[in-house]
Amino acid sequence: MQAVTTIGFDIAKSVFQVHGIDADGQGVIRQRLKRSRVLGFFRKLSPCVVGIEACASSHHWSRELQALGHTVRLMPPAYVKPYVKRQKNDAADAEAICEAVQRPSMRFVPTKTPDQQACLMLHRTRHLFIRQQTALINAIRAHLAEFGIVAPVGRNGVEKLLDVVADPDDGRVPEIARECLEALGRQLWQLKRQILTFDQHINAWHRSNETSRRLDELPGVGPALATALVASIPDPRAFRSGRDFSAWIGLVPKQNSSGGRERLGNITKQGDRYLRSLFCAGALAVIRYAKIHGTKHRPWLAKLLERRPTKVAAIAFANKIARMAWAMMAKGERYREPVALAR
Repeated sequence: MQAVTTIGFDIAKSVFQVHGIDADGQGVIRQRLKRSRVLGFFRKLSPCVVGIEACASSHHWSRELQALGHTVRLMPPAYVKPYVKRQKNDAADAEAICEAVQRPSMRFVPTKTPDQQACLMLHRTRHLFIRQQTALINAIRAHLAEFGIVAPVGRNGVEKLLDVVADPDDGRVPEIARECLEALGRQLWQLKRQILTFDQHINAWHRSNETSRRLDELPGVGPALATALVASIPDPRAFRSGRDFSAWIGLVPKQNSSGGRERLGNITKQGDRYLRSLFCAGALAVIRYAKIHGTKHRPWLAKLLERRPTKVAAIAFANKIARMAWAMMAKGERYREPVALAR
């Protein structure tokens, strides 16, 4: 058997598929592996290039195979799909991965460390609990509205509603409904306490990471966005420029150009929705502050707010923040506040 130079590795939960080729591009391995045999199989091979789709558990397998001396390249599944021939099955997927990993123009995903994945898990779990908290608040409001009990929006309004539920002398709420609402209230307070705990963990991770602390100096970037950026982007130099990074997040206009004529539309909204939402929220916070305290350090933002609506300006400013954040991460620089222009 010829020496294997490139392998397409289709990962799953229990059954894995391997497609290997030699230096001439001839297939030499087509094999299905159980999970318990994967590391033993790769341990016997000479170091080679292993392509994997960047999906669930891919970073774990990337770290394991790199420890065995192999060169692992993770690829977005959408970029592998065009190389699948006809029918969809594990063997065809592994062959497509093997073909895609050899393309000179293929874009690869850097492997995350366990610490970075743990930080992202903090963010995702916190975001999940916030959505559940919103659902509970909406349920409490909707149920009490059926009995004619309403309250203003906001935290104080919910607390007033829960005070009504806790009052046994309030005859507007039937006893069975009161038990249901009390259970919802207990669940709501438990979620709030857990969210505060996650906030403390994120702040602690932020304080322990030098890059995250530097990003915190950037207007519109706080501990949440700074830690999410550091955890999501193991290698900022994987992007050629700040514009490429901003495009990856989905903050650049969508193109529909043809015949040499450029047509730009709304932002693409591709990429990481969570990162994009944090950038936009940070940009809106800076704009709100600027409207109150002035924009003497940001004449560009002042002129933009004169020409465009607030939310359009926020997207443009979020794009600018993303480019500056990339420059700080890729070049190891600190943020430099613009000098106010003399009048």
